[in-house]
Amino acid sequence: MAILTKEEAKKIIDKVLAFSKADEMSVGLTGRRTGNIRYARNTVSTSGESTDLSLAVTAVYGKRSGTSTINEFDDASLEKTVRRAEEIAKLAPENPEYMPMLGPQTYLEASTFSQSTADINPDYRAKAAFDSIDPCSKKNLVAAGYLEDTTGFFAIGNSKGLFGYNKSTSVDFSITVRTADGFGSGYAIKDYNDVSKLSTKSATEIAMQKAMASVNAQALEPGKYTVILEPAASVDLLQNMMRSIDARNADEGRSFMSKKGGGTRLGEKLFDERVNIYSDPTNAEIPNAGFSGDGRPQEKIAWIENGVVKNLTYTRFWADKKGVKAVPPPNGFLMQGGTQSLADLIKGTEKGILVTRFWYIRAVDPQTLLYTGLTRDGTFYIEKGQIKFPVKNFRFNESPVIMLNNLEAMGAPVRIGGNMVPPMKIRDFTFSSLSDAV
Repeated sequence: MAILTKEEAKKIIDKVLAFSKADEMSVGLTGRRTGNIRYARNTVSTSGESTDLSLAVTAVYGKRSGTSTINEFDDASLEKTVRRAEEIAKLAPENPEYMPMLGPQTYLEASTFSQSTADINPDYRAKAAFDSIDPCSKKNLVAAGYLEDTTGFFAIGNSKGLFGYNKSTSVDFSITVRTADGFGSGYAIKDYNDVSKLSTKSATEIAMQKAMASVNAQALEPGKYTVILEPAASVDLLQNMMRSIDARNADEGRSFMSKKGGGTRLGEKLFDERVNIYSDPTNAEIPNAGFSGDGRPQEKIAWIENGVVKNLTYTRFWADKKGVKAVPPPNGFLMQGGTQSLADLIKGTEKGILVTRFWYIRAVDPQTLLYTGLTRDGTFYIEKGQIKFPVKNFRFNESPVIMLNNLEAMGAPVRIGGNMVPPMKIRDFTFSSLSDAV
């Protein structure tokens, strides 16, 4: 019962709404089946599968709202949940920023569901783990990995006639490989809607190669270096930047998008002219639901075009206050790149450092988007277009805003963390100190 059809979900939502005595009511219905397998030291440690189906009801009286949740679906339980939400709403303080619920909306359709992923079973997970563990065991390497697959749906509806439904699948895989002595480490990560695109063996071979190549790392002095950031390294910084393009934060002076003296930097060129970032829920590589959690449509939107900030996100309250369209945050973003491979970027580098990924990233200054963190699982020195030797890990202090102004070259984008990100060659990237971590 965890995965309901569109018709089944609407039937339950309509039944809940029929019980309502509130001024307004909204319903969210979520179901999922999640499976996983985890291994460490070349041995599976846990594996399992779970299902969940839950319903959340929000009742509104004026500007007072209350929410109640339940995972029982008989009529008496549904009505009890509605009454409880109404009771909470009557006791709640008024929300001065409350916005009336949306009426019917039109949503883009995206191919977020893959039957191959929905069909994953314990045998598949065991084989995926074996394909990762076996080559490591044969080369006296130590693997630790995790695979999780999810099939689920999300449906929303309200008393004003809004209804949305999306069914989706996803599979996420990460692998860390260490040398037996613990001095070499490699990493790879993959995520897809369609599991037929995943090869745990291929991903593991990348991590194995990095682990073996990163033994006997040499120390380099901290400073500013030309770096080649693999997508797994840059994606977190880019995600943090994309989460920081909220108009209200900018208007109130709390963002890198804030203009001195008031206002926002919307429409300004803040990045290298080759930087183009947009979102599109119908993109075949990173498809997403056509609606946000509050029912607003997700559309194709250019956020940064030729280095110019074209759009900011707006809550419905702030958009109403400013008299503009309420644009929800994207579920995933696409950064355009070039056609070069990672190997091509390395060949074109006279001197630099290749970074596999960043770890333990923390904010330093939200108004400049300055972040700090560590390199990890394979950091290498490049000279005359070749990887010469592994280097000890660094702590970095850098802003994605500065990073995207120091852009030298980009490769072809790849899917990473539900986004499309190219490998990037960046000049003057700041490494502030050394780290003894592997």
